[in-house]
Amino acid sequence: MAEYVVEYGRNGQSTEPDGRLDAAAFHRNHQPIRATLQMFLNGKCGDVLEAGSGTGQHVIDFARHMPQITWWPSDLNQTHLKSIRAWRTHAQLSNVRAPLRIDLSDPAWCPEMQDGSGPGKLLAVFCANVIHIAPWRVAEGLFAGAARYVRSDGRLLLYGPFKRDGNHTAPSNAAFDASLRANNPEWGVRDIGDLNTLAGSAGFDLTEIVDMPANNLVVVFARR
Repeated sequence: MAEYVVEYGRNGQSTEPDGRLDAAAFHRNHQPIRATLQMFLNGKCGDVLEAGSGTGQHVIDFARHMPQITWWPSDLNQTHLKSIRAWRTHAQLSNVRAPLRIDLSDPAWCPEMQDGSGPGKLLAVFCANVIHIAPWRVAEGLFAGAARYVRSDGRLLLYGPFKRDGNHTAPSNAAFDASLRANNPEWGVRDIGDLNTLAGSAGFDLTEIVDMPANNLVVVFARR
């Protein structure tokens, strides 16, 4: 399986001796991302899966501030999985499970989601900064898997840069999109309209768009 996302640690991010990676973006955006998730998850309990956890820092922050939820990190990249395990060991939080190796381009995601050793029906899936640095089949697999595993009152929440009605929301996002496509023609900032079409085919409805710092959005889909 191809490792389709950018690997942390190749661009100067510090790495602890135990394998923990430190993403600069985490320190810039973790508070607004967490606050937005809390809008949808406070007062609820259950299993939440983070699809594409990267360094693992976000899922630890979420678990520390939302202890009523059981958090399941995941990734495909082995370096990221090592970092997630190291952050989990470092944090010693009882509501963070061992990371799952999930290939989002496969609608089944991973064996643990099917054999009972993974989470039960999911309260939510959160996915940050993945689908624009991956082929479109990853977005398709993300929604297809969510259709399999998210419970009837569940949510799928996507964070990152998005286009709206075919237009970029800021010149910086347009430049970022051009750089992504120059690096890999299958990558690129996704349009919310295209995602909404994909969501509809998977039994989800677009329910909310939340403005975030630095021209990012959180796009929320609910089970129909």
